[in-house]
Amino acid sequence: MIHYRIRPLRPEAHLFQVTLTVAEPTPEGQGLTLPAWIPGSYMIRDFARHIVSLEARAGDRPLDVAKIDKQTWQLPPVDGPVTVDYQVYAWDLSVRGAHLDTTHGYFNGPCVFLAAMGFEDQPCEVDIEAPVGAAYGTWKLATGLERVSGPELGFGRFRAEDHDALLDHPVEMGDFDHAEFEACGVPHQVVLSGRHRADMARLCRDLRPICEHHIKLFGEPAPMKRYLFMTLVTNGYGGLEHRNSTSLMSPRTDLPLRTDAPNEVRDGYRSYLGLCSHEYFHTWNVKRIKPEAFTPFDLRGEVHTELLWAFEGITSYYDDLSLARTGLISPQSYLELLGQTLTRVYRGQGRFKQTVTESSFDAWTRFYQQDENAPNAIVSYYAKGALIALALDLTLRRETNDEKSLDDLMRLLWQRHGQTGQGVPEQGIRPLAEEVAGTDLGDFFDLALYRTEDLPLEELLAERGVTLNWRPAEGHGDNGGKQGGKPGGKAGHAPVHLGVRVAADPGGARVQVAYEQGAAMAAGLSAGDVIIAVDGIKVDAASLDTMLAGYSEGERVEVHAFRRDELMRFTVDLAPSEPTTAWLSLDGDVLNDKGRAWLLNRR
Repeated sequence: MIHYRIRPLRPEAHLFQVTLTVAEPTPEGQGLTLPAWIPGSYMIRDFARHIVSLEARAGDRPLDVAKIDKQTWQLPPVDGPVTVDYQVYAWDLSVRGAHLDTTHGYFNGPCVFLAAMGFEDQPCEVDIEAPVGAAYGTWKLATGLERVSGPELGFGRFRAEDHDALLDHPVEMGDFDHAEFEACGVPHQVVLSGRHRADMARLCRDLRPICEHHIKLFGEPAPMKRYLFMTLVTNGYGGLEHRNSTSLMSPRTDLPLRTDAPNEVRDGYRSYLGLCSHEYFHTWNVKRIKPEAFTPFDLRGEVHTELLWAFEGITSYYDDLSLARTGLISPQSYLELLGQTLTRVYRGQGRFKQTVTESSFDAWTRFYQQDENAPNAIVSYYAKGALIALALDLTLRRETNDEKSLDDLMRLLWQRHGQTGQGVPEQGIRPLAEEVAGTDLGDFFDLALYRTEDLPLEELLAERGVTLNWRPAEGHGDNGGKQGGKPGGKAGHAPVHLGVRVAADPGGARVQVAYEQGAAMAAGLSAGDVIIAVDGIKVDAASLDTMLAGYSEGERVEVHAFRRDELMRFTVDLAPSEPTTAWLSLDGDVLNDKGRAWLLNRR
């Protein structure tokens, strides 16, 4: 047995103290290593850089420790057990890292648990201890790890079947709120950390149908005995999947409030439910149905695959679709979300320069390390992957007269790969899809995965009684999904746009992205410039669109902006916004039979 002990040593200094004991170290001297990345987040993060001290001993005798590379240590040969004591600095407030202060503690295993090399397949036990002091007397603990000792939601001893399992069960500790519900007989727990006024009963009531939808889609029984939703209430947003839990970050305004109408789903809450749905779907799609390249994970360096479009894109398709299928949101609300996804993909020129398989393969160096030119150079395997999933779903339905769908493909993937543990080959999706369709789908997969032309979504959606409409953006904050018709524009003229995405800045409107073929880029404006005036009138991020609404196509404006500490002037010839903002409408404002078969999964 490999044994760990971890405790918040000094919350105010953000330090975890970890002790690793190896009962029978390797004869040639025990090697130790820490992962360079965490599954689900495809970027080298070099967690070992947060180890601030490391010492080893055999009994009471100190041992020399040799560092071999950035994340590997070597101990000398010894007889009997070795103990390694080390401290980890935890100040990464994200779902990927470790964070500790006087209000809460959180860690992912890859950040804190050194592997005893050669023993990765051995069972592990870990004692998780509370910080010392009366101020922490009310702290509780939540984790998906199997409990050996200690009360429910208390500190104690936990077990993992091997080191990989130890890494895949994050831990939250603090004075959090919690609630429980059941879905298909599986206990689910909800933990909210941070200040909030959320209606937790409402949250459990709404999460239950989402979880049951996903479980029933793949087939009962669920692959986990229990499940844990952990949410840190903060200004951030994001999630990371694990085998029987998920770590989430959400603004408090996105949570349901007791003052909300009983069936009201505000936009922010819709976003949070979609995030929960996304990470829960990953319980099957990527945690158990995996690319062959991830079987097993090699966390020492980059592992490339072209399949992230399927594991993230298909998941991104089902996350919002399930909200409509369970009745949590209306079909119109779902179509609004789909319009936003279309807008994200079509607004950038990157979709013409990178295929979705290239985007998957280059996730490590491009998607996860985006710069200001990303919309002009890359395509998201999340967003375009979701559109491919939509097109594949509608294609399978067309070929089988709605007898088969993407649901059947996912169940087949679960049976052939998820339940067997056999990784999905790089070319493994197409033959299973063709098995479901009963026909050759080579042209579809060639277009969707290896070319940069747009998918035939207008035609596929029209068969379902849904019209795909395009219009110009009505400002830099227009995310699409809605019909438009913003008041205040100049009568009879299409709205003009600088072709930038801006953010608030103390000095004005900071350019985050200058889109290719946009008026701003043509005039010389660049990302990082802070626009302070248009035609001599002061503007900021909030007023820029209002100012431009008074202009028409072909007019010329003078834009003043700071680049670094230099004031610059640009002459911009205004042009109408490109019609890359999508919204969808229902023929006759109601779903037809084919539309219900797809969107509501009703035949």
